[in-house]
Amino acid sequence: MLRLNEVKLPLNHDEQALTAAILQKLDIASEDMLSFEVFKRAYDARNKTDILLIYSLDVEVVNQAELLTKFVNDPHVRETPDMTYKFVARAPQNLNTRPVVIGLGPCGLFAALILAQMGFKPIVLERGKAVRERTKDVFGFWRKQPLDTESNVQFGEGGAGTFSDGKLYSQIKDRKHYGRKVLNEFAAAGAPEEILYVSKPHIGTFKLVNMVEKMRAQIIELGGEIRFSTRVDKLDVLDGQLKGLHLSNGEYLACEHAILAVGHSARDTFEMLYKQDVYVEAKPFSVGFRIEHEQSMIDECRFGDNAGHPILGAADYKLVHHCKNGRSVYSFCMCPGGTVVAAASEEGRVVTNGMSQYSRHERNANSAIVVGITPEKDYPDHPLAGIALQRQLEELAYQVGGENYHAPAQLIGDFLQGKSSEQLGDVKPSYTPGVRLTDLAKVVPDYVTEAIREAIPAFNRKIKGFAKVDGLLTGVETRTSSPICIKRGKDLNSINTRGLYPAGEGAGYAGGIWSAGIDGIKVAEALAVDMLAKLEID
Repeated sequence: MLRLNEVKLPLNHDEQALTAAILQKLDIASEDMLSFEVFKRAYDARNKTDILLIYSLDVEVVNQAELLTKFVNDPHVRETPDMTYKFVARAPQNLNTRPVVIGLGPCGLFAALILAQMGFKPIVLERGKAVRERTKDVFGFWRKQPLDTESNVQFGEGGAGTFSDGKLYSQIKDRKHYGRKVLNEFAAAGAPEEILYVSKPHIGTFKLVNMVEKMRAQIIELGGEIRFSTRVDKLDVLDGQLKGLHLSNGEYLACEHAILAVGHSARDTFEMLYKQDVYVEAKPFSVGFRIEHEQSMIDECRFGDNAGHPILGAADYKLVHHCKNGRSVYSFCMCPGGTVVAAASEEGRVVTNGMSQYSRHERNANSAIVVGITPEKDYPDHPLAGIALQRQLEELAYQVGGENYHAPAQLIGDFLQGKSSEQLGDVKPSYTPGVRLTDLAKVVPDYVTEAIREAIPAFNRKIKGFAKVDGLLTGVETRTSSPICIKRGKDLNSINTRGLYPAGEGAGYAGGIWSAGIDGIKVAEALAVDMLAKLEID
């Protein structure tokens, strides 16, 4: 097939327009085109009065070789690449050792799935609960029930991505098309078919719950084993080689190949690894607040009279500002038509995150507005100093919020003027258990306050109304990414602990569901190849 890129049509084009555009671009007769399918659909809304749909199309023609020659100098006409996933290994029937996957978030889920599909029958250890039990615990906490430190937004089957917007896009390079494997598996598990072709696919929490269960069932059907409420408390390492795992239930599990996919909030695990001399170093992350506006305002600003169009859906945004103090402020994890959620995983600490359902029909838009921080400048003293800083800010948020898991909040106008808020305006907070109006400068370093105060008016020049005085800021956002990196080599092993494969967001190698799934596939492949090589040697 041929892939045609950058095929542009009006937002409200008719059904025949795509066919006409293909025939015109290729300069062929209708009988020479056998079929076509949409590979990708995006939109260009820079001109709100003339929004364009931009297609990538896979077209089957009768004279492909001839057409490729004709368009050899046209970058928008190419042979469709082979995106079929190809397994790198196959486990022997008499395999008497099993790999272990630690963590069942997006990275661990795909690592376990790939290993199972290759016949390696992985054992999966998840410190939290199965996704439906976990969902009850999470919604219970939001309704002011006690926090379960092992079953919450951060820990449990599906990982932190389960309680997010379910975004499935990233800017990572993916030359081997692992991302297509991720999308195909999600679609097979019940995700909407549109995730295979829209430019910014998303799923939403309730759909993710069913999908995760179906993928778990496939792992088990292929010989895998899932153990919930099972945390790894210690590694058994001999001469730099992993030999086994000490589990929270007192069990010892012999193991020479383990994928570490624990997510960005497994602070106790990071501390254990550091104490056991697994090489860990601090890495940059970001801190700030969640900002909320009416979704209708964002839609109108982005789409004008086309706001509400079913193809466009709820509008998102992506903003960056470079400040005079050398800091960068940016929007992160934008959730159209969503809610701000309580994402604490430790007692006495408040953390915010954002979540949307598939429909994106909630009243407010929200995103994190965060400031980049670095080990060199902000927490230079220890590899785990970023964790200490996160905890410090989360404890301040807990105290200022009233020590009941309510989050401190402030109107945008009051924040910009440096005064405490006393009453809400038009934008109603979506965060539960609830918010307490205050001065958010109390919960973050001065340089964060200074940078965000400079950035919001700058963002207002891009999105009119962004600095609206009764828009709402809620804090504190600290879990934007892992504060550490567990370094690995070209073989994807830990650089000083053979057999341990750091992976995903927690290890510093992904940022979001899609990239975490891709990294899980990469690491599963590396582990499988190494296992087979060792079997041949033995």
